[in-house]
Amino acid sequence: MAALTFAHHILFSKPSVFLHSTKNGFNTLFSVSVPAPFLRRYKSSQTIAAASSLLELGGVKISKEDVVKDEPTNNVPDLIFTKLGLQLHRRDHHPLGILKNAIYEYFDTNYNNQFHKFDDLCPIVTTKENFDDVLVPSDHVSRSYNDTYYIDTETVLRCHTSAHQADLLRKGYANFLVTGDVYRRDSIDSTHYPVFHQMEGVRVFSPNDWNDSGMDATLYAAHDLKACLEGLARHLFGAVEMRWVDSYFPFTNPSFELEIYFQEKWLEVLGCGVMEQEILKRGGKSDNVAWAFGLGLERLAMVLFDIPDIRLFWSTDKRFTSQFTKGQLGIKFKPFSKYPPCYKDMSFWINDSFTENNLCEIVRGVAGDLAEEVQLIDNFTNKKGMTSHCYRITYRSMERSLTDEEINELQWNVRDQVQSQMNIVLR
Repeated sequence: MAALTFAHHILFSKPSVFLHSTKNGFNTLFSVSVPAPFLRRYKSSQTIAAASSLLELGGVKISKEDVVKDEPTNNVPDLIFTKLGLQLHRRDHHPLGILKNAIYEYFDTNYNNQFHKFDDLCPIVTTKENFDDVLVPSDHVSRSYNDTYYIDTETVLRCHTSAHQADLLRKGYANFLVTGDVYRRDSIDSTHYPVFHQMEGVRVFSPNDWNDSGMDATLYAAHDLKACLEGLARHLFGAVEMRWVDSYFPFTNPSFELEIYFQEKWLEVLGCGVMEQEILKRGGKSDNVAWAFGLGLERLAMVLFDIPDIRLFWSTDKRFTSQFTKGQLGIKFKPFSKYPPCYKDMSFWINDSFTENNLCEIVRGVAGDLAEEVQLIDNFTNKKGMTSHCYRITYRSMERSLTDEEINELQWNVRDQVQSQMNIVLR
C-alpha cells in the first residue's frame, strides 16, 4: 500500500468546493491502457478524434479531451496532462529507474523470482479502485477535489499504486510489486510535486505457510515482513542501524514504519503492515493473510543520489541526465549551476473556500516548474473578522537565469488568476 497509507505522511486539508479548470490549449495527445469502466464510458465519446490523430497503446486510444475537460466535475489541469505517459520509473538511466531496478534485484535474488512485477498499469482508475477497494471511508477528506485529480465523478488519476491491489488479488497474484506514477494536488517546495512515483509490494500466505511455525497468522506475516524489509534497507543503504516504529494505517493492522540511521539522522524509509482481512476477503482470499508495504521512489532517490530538488527528476537537461548510469545506485549528483532565486510576495483576504492546494495549482498552472516554493509568511485577522494571508512565491529555473521581465509577467499572471478564479480580494 502506498500514498494514503505508507509512502508518505499525508496532512489532508479540509474539503473545498473550488475547482481549478483553467485550460491552456495544448494539442498534446497520449495513450495508455485504461480500466474497463473508463473504456466503456469513453469508447463512444464524441471527444475522441479520428484514429489517425491519436497515439495508441494496448489497443485503446485516448485524447487530451478525454482527461482535461472544462466541466465542474473535472479538475485536471493541462500541466498534469503533460506528465501522463512519461513514466520516469521505466527509464533505466534515470535515478528513479535505477532505484526501481535495484529493488527488483533484491526481490528477484532473495525470493527466486516469485514476485510478479507491474510498472505499466494505467494511472486512470475508478473511484472504487482508488478508494473503496482499499477501505477509504466515504467521508474521508482524501476524496475531496482539494486533494485528488478527478476526470469525472467516477474516475480519477490514481493517488497511490494501491489502486491496483484489489484487482491483482482477484486475478490470483500472491506476490507482486506495483510501480507507477501517482497524482496528488500538493504544496510547492523542494520535496513536493503533484506527480511522483511509488512502489507497492504485497505477499500473500496460505495456512500451510504458518501452521508449522508456532505463530499465529498475523504474527507470522509481520515477522516475515520485517525480515524482508530489513534486508531491502541493507541492500539499498548498506549496514545501517534500523528501528521499527508502531504506526497506524487504515488498511493494515498491525502497522509499522521502518526508519534507518543514515547521514547522522533517522530517516523514514517506508510504511507497511499486515493487510486488513476485509481487503483479502474482497479479493477472494478469505483464508489467507498478507503483508503490504509502500515507498516513495523520489524520497529515497533524493537521499541516495543527493538530489536537492524534486523538480530535477523531470529535467531533460543533459547536465542532469548524463550524470546517471544504468545499474549504478547512489551516484552523487553534482550541481551544474545555482541560479539566483527571485521572491515575490502576494497578500490577499481569504474566503471560506480558500485552500493552499488551490493556490498552488494556479501558481503551477502559470509558472510550471519555474515555481520553486510557495510559503505562507504572514497572516492576521482584523477586527471585522477578515483574515489576510501573505504568501511568498520563489521563482527559479534550474537551467538558466530568469529575467526581471519574465518574473514580473509571471507574477502579474498569478495575481490575475488568483483573483479571478479564487474570488479573493488582493491587498
